Amino acid sequence: MRQEMGGAPLGDERLSDRLVEITQAKSEKPGCAYTQAADGDRAGIKGYYRFIDNPDNDALSMEHILEPHRQCTIRRMQGQRTVLCIQDGSDLNYTSLSYCKDLGVIGTNQTGTQSLGLHLHSTFAVSSSGLPLGIVRAECFAPRLKSQDDKRQSHEIPIEEKETFSWVAGLRDMVKVAAQMPQTRIISACDREADFFELFEEQQRNPVVDLLVRAKHNRTIKHESGRVDKLFDSVSQSTLQGMVSVKIPRQSARPKLSKTKAKEKQPSRKALLEVRFQQVELLPPNYYSDKSPITVYVIHAVESNPPEGCKSVEWFLLTTIEIKSADDAFLCLRWYCLRWRIEDFHRVLKSGCRVEQIAHETAERIRRAVAINLVIAWRIMLMTLLGRVTPNLPPNVLFSDIELLVIKAYAKKNGYLYLKHCMTQ
Repeated sequence: MRQEMGGAPLGDERLSDRLVEITQAKSEKPGCAYTQAADGDRAGIKGYYRFIDNPDNDALSMEHILEPHRQCTIRRMQGQRTVLCIQDGSDLNYTSLSYCKDLGVIGTNQTGTQSLGLHLHSTFAVSSSGLPLGIVRAECFAPRLKSQDDKRQSHEIPIEEKETFSWVAGLRDMVKVAAQMPQTRIISACDREADFFELFEEQQRNPVVDLLVRAKHNRTIKHESGRVDKLFDSVSQSTLQGMVSVKIPRQSARPKLSKTKAKEKQPSRKALLEVRFQQVELLPPNYYSDKSPITVYVIHAVESNPPEGCKSVEWFLLTTIEIKSADDAFLCLRWYCLRWRIEDFHRVLKSGCRVEQIAHETAERIRRAVAINLVIAWRIMLMTLLGRVTPNLPPNVLFSDIELLVIKAYAKKNGYLYLKHCMTQ
């Protein structure tokens, strides 16, 4: 963990050293509160609370805590030909912390009761084979309800004042990262929340990072002939380009919430998709009449014969990647399938690291604890996937000599069988 967290620019070297110690202890028992993870070390527990409860200042921020890991992630990205930088958001519920200051409203139930918490927006880098490379960027903010005195229409509010600006900020950050790795192709993969005109307009200003976004809106498009059509209708009626088999990950059941529909549990499966694509021009919304259309490609993938009891898979993907052939479209679909990595990452963060059980007196102090757990969650996910993909990988790739000695001692004490190469280190 020293490599991933050491040398953080926190304004005091002692704070940086303490950060490494905290992360190391918490990573050994990620599902426990720090008081349990410290295993009775009173000095360590006291040091943790001094670190987290440090008076709010700019130096001890989420961004600075994550900076060493970000630099390690960038170095790992530089060794790849193609990197998917997946953006997504997740709400962290802290409604039970009635004493916590500066939380925001993350939802309202059917009775009008508000849920309090923070919204986490992450940029998670994975290789083209799906290996998690690390967290490029993360922000954790308190959503605010629109004031009743604010009579502006949605389109009259600057994008910088909207929650959706997180997607634009994430793309701008990727452009900065791309400047450090001219030999690496960076693709920003996003779900439907990122389907808004301003994001594509932002990409046009500096197209060094490509977009791959699942479409949410059946927009108006313009053909080369000048004919105006609807996006979904146009591409779904175009020529079939081929068939491709993709793995659909399992989906957990989700109860109905104020802004989302209920969702039934679905097991993972293989789906055979019909694939169509075409180049289109996205017309700007009516309130952006002074803006020019944006040229993108749209890919339509649909499962014509789903298994009994399963809902048919259907995706409309908008991308700035040039699609010249069916193989190009198939590749984009396989890349989009890796978007679920960030949902798995957020699941590890909540279930494995239990970040929603964090209890501190201010939102800023919660952010510090969340930042530490982000790196731990990445490491857990990386070890899990490496264990599945490359089970014979030498353990010293991920573990220090001290950690290996502890693992061996623990395994021997509990009578576990462990890999032969662990014994020979």
